[in-house]
Amino acid sequence: MKHLHKLRYEYRVGSLDENSSGDDPLKLFEKWLRAACKTHPKDPNAMVLSSVDKFRRPASRVVLLKEFSQRGFVFFTNYESRKGQELKKNPYVATTFFWPLLERQVRIEGSITKLSSKENQAYFAARPRDAQLSAWASSQSDQVSSRKVLEQNLKTLEQAFQDRKIPCPPYWGGYLIKPRSIEFWQGRENRLHDRIVFSRSGKTWKKSRISP
Repeated sequence: MKHLHKLRYEYRVGSLDENSSGDDPLKLFEKWLRAACKTHPKDPNAMVLSSVDKFRRPASRVVLLKEFSQRGFVFFTNYESRKGQELKKNPYVATTFFWPLLERQVRIEGSITKLSSKENQAYFAARPRDAQLSAWASSQSDQVSSRKVLEQNLKTLEQAFQDRKIPCPPYWGGYLIKPRSIEFWQGRENRLHDRIVFSRSGKTWKKSRISP
């Protein structure tokens, strides 16, 4: 890999300006996500979530967006996982969507809160049964001696819940990201990219262009 510095791709697919971006970042996000669903059939809702531990050391991982609205962005996970422990101590996150075929990126920063038990149970009930079992079988982020242990846990749970409804684990659920800023990035030629940022001011959004 001696020639990474020579890898270069010119962005020519689209543009973004103050008029086309509108006044509501959630409406623009929905428009971009719909386009991503058409051009990126595999996990267009994937986002990189970044959190910070008690020593102010950042950590990032890919999670899946499961819902969004004017109140914010929702994903689900194990509350006892590493990310869950970090979010408990520091409820501020950043997340990034990247859709290379569209040459677009969205960056979101904000605070995070847990969803209600009722919301968690409703979403968990809608998951495939195998995914429900996996949520019980895995102590996310804990060390495990081998994959066989996980597979055995799954088999044991399959037998335990045979012909039974699988309840939502008490340690599993959703988070709501309440955005304070949303940046839309559109790749442009010669690295003069378009960057439009919406910053929340009370109940309204303030829009500005920033340099690439």
